[in-house]
Amino acid sequence: MSEDTAAKRPAEPDWLSVTAEELVAYREAENRFRASSAARSILGDPDPGAAIEWQEIALPGRELPVRVYWPTAEHGGEDADRAGLPLVLHVHGGGFVGTAVQCDWANSHLAVQLPAVVVSVEHRLLDQESPLSAAADDGWDVLQYVARHATQWGVDPARTAVFGESCGALITALTAIRAKEAGLRLRAQVLVNPAVDVTGTMFDYPSMVEYGHSPTQAEPLLRLVQRFSVPPGSDARALSPLYADDLNGLAQALVVVPTQDALADHGRRYADRLRAAGTSTRLTEYPGARHAFLTLPGVEQQAEAARAEILGFLRTEL
Repeated sequence: MSEDTAAKRPAEPDWLSVTAEELVAYREAENRFRASSAARSILGDPDPGAAIEWQEIALPGRELPVRVYWPTAEHGGEDADRAGLPLVLHVHGGGFVGTAVQCDWANSHLAVQLPAVVVSVEHRLLDQESPLSAAADDGWDVLQYVARHATQWGVDPARTAVFGESCGALITALTAIRAKEAGLRLRAQVLVNPAVDVTGTMFDYPSMVEYGHSPTQAEPLLRLVQRFSVPPGSDARALSPLYADDLNGLAQALVVVPTQDALADHGRRYADRLRAAGTSTRLTEYPGARHAFLTLPGVEQQAEAARAEILGFLRTEL
């Protein structure tokens, strides 16, 4: 994975009429921009105390890149040579466009300040060949892989948390559910502006009506996400944490909701469901913040406060 320092940001396509070829071309160009030095003014600079590298993980039937954030020795990294650092499995947002690089700012600071090893999953992006179930498998399989090879990664699997934004938070929520079902204990889950419903009710929320077309064209984009997430014949409920049969006994949750977001009510409803099921849950709303605000510290004033809250929550739970 290379980081192009001269990338230009492409214009967004018409989400309702974009062809498969146009989508691939757009996301390749957009991801080059997100990985470029030009994007740092928007996405923020990584913590200089973190070592950041790409690694390839051998998973069943595929090789998958992950972006790893390690605290350097002077920032607590030497603990990995003893009992191991906490593990934070991260999943970036974006659905059919996105890269772990866009989250360097938050992930590198978490790695240094917790300290912890943060492993960010470069999951398969949604398209006609790759539904949401594939991306969900990527998140779950990476978690299992790192836990099985904890000594090699310098982590303590008994101190593991999962963390994601938007579509990545959907994958994160599904991972937390699968972990409980498999008997893999997580200490915490952090869900930032999560999408948690890809069923026919995905758009039946007041926040969708209020913010579906302002400040961004969220609804057309989310309709494309929904179409790619659930191919005909798939069980949409199985991919929608909001409709999971049993949410009791999950890892303690922090749900972060920016209020000017079409998905705001997804987060609120999921926090309500978690609490009703008996899972300890904190819901925090950031008034006036927009979708994906945590990845945009250069333009979103509340990104710093949200990052600090996530750090405090994970420090307590890990």
